[in-house]
Amino acid sequence: MTVLFVYCHPEPRSFNAALVEVGAEMFRSRGDTVEISDLYAEGFDPVEKRENYAQPVDADVFAPLAEQRNAFKTETLCPEISREIARLERADLVIFQFPIWWHSVPAMLKGWFDRVFVSGGLYTSRMRYDQGYFRGKRALCSVTSGAPEPSFVTGGRGGSLDEILWSTQFSLHYMGFTVLRPHASFGIQGHGYSYASADEFSRQLEQSKTAFAERLAGLDGEEPLRFPGWDDWDDAGRPLSDTSNSKRATTC
Repeated sequence: MTVLFVYCHPEPRSFNAALVEVGAEMFRSRGDTVEISDLYAEGFDPVEKRENYAQPVDADVFAPLAEQRNAFKTETLCPEISREIARLERADLVIFQFPIWWHSVPAMLKGWFDRVFVSGGLYTSRMRYDQGYFRGKRALCSVTSGAPEPSFVTGGRGGSLDEILWSTQFSLHYMGFTVLRPHASFGIQGHGYSYASADEFSRQLEQSKTAFAERLAGLDGEEPLRFPGWDDWDDAGRPLSDTSNSKRATTC
């Protein structure tokens, strides 16, 4: 199996980096192939802009989706985009490792979605959801937060984790991935915080590394999250009357 970590954190000594390291070590110990897309270290540009396209469709008006479709068709995508797509195509499992910032994903990771999931190449009007390009591949979001776990409920101080990750996980479903239940490391207070000692940080890290390795080792036996697909919608994209009883009803 080939595993790809898409890692998004600016500090190479971060809690997130340590989780990527322990996850990669666990998979390699089983004989799996591991790749790491380190967005900050590789200088990934998350901004979709005119300058990304060497042969623009329209020199006067920048239409991102039209430019993506043309670049894919003419094989003129930016090298970093072609690199990320190739990594995804090689992977059987993709793990997104990132901190929750402002109740969402870091801007760089959102920009990665904007640029890498190329219109006309990796999705079309029908090549989406359960007919998506990456059918047969699994994806998992592993996130960290400084807030304690009990606060991550609807109406809680942290907010519902399912709601925070909904757009990210539904986008992965949109691209055809089988999406696994997210992994969360809560209450992480890094050693840069005045109220967390180095000893406390080390204790948290060791506990979280163990829990993460155990989770990853058992992924093959997990049931994925369930989302609606084409058979659950009418022609306008509205849920059919029996969607609540559908075998694909959303549970995340």
